[in-house]
Amino acid sequence: MAATYFTEDHEWIRVEGDTATVGITDYAQEQLGDLVFVELPDVGRTLARGDAAVVVESVKAASDVYAPCDGDIVAVNEALSGDPALVNSAATGDGWLWKMKLADASQLDGLMDAAAYDKHIA
Repeated sequence: MAATYFTEDHEWIRVEGDTATVGITDYAQEQLGDLVFVELPDVGRTLARGDAAVVVESVKAASDVYAPCDGDIVAVNEALSGDPALVNSAATGDGWLWKMKLADASQLDGLMDAAAYDKHIA
């Protein structure tokens, strides 16, 4: 069963085994507005927690999306190249950004669960 965690910077990370899918929260996409471009990272890139991994550009601004944990990128959501608005319509589903193999699952302990994240954005 997948467990989902959240960062203070409005990323979500859904963990299944030692692989995690990362995206931005619905709250974050609402704040950004309509996305017009997503710059995806390279598969194979090693990320450290807090590294800027993706740039999302909206009609309002460009923002970095940060790695919530250390790991290696194993897949990116190629569908976003042609349709960045997928992030707006399905931020926590088909609008995911990248998948990574976790280097240190204990880093998840510092992240929020859904209830804590809801309090964070309230």
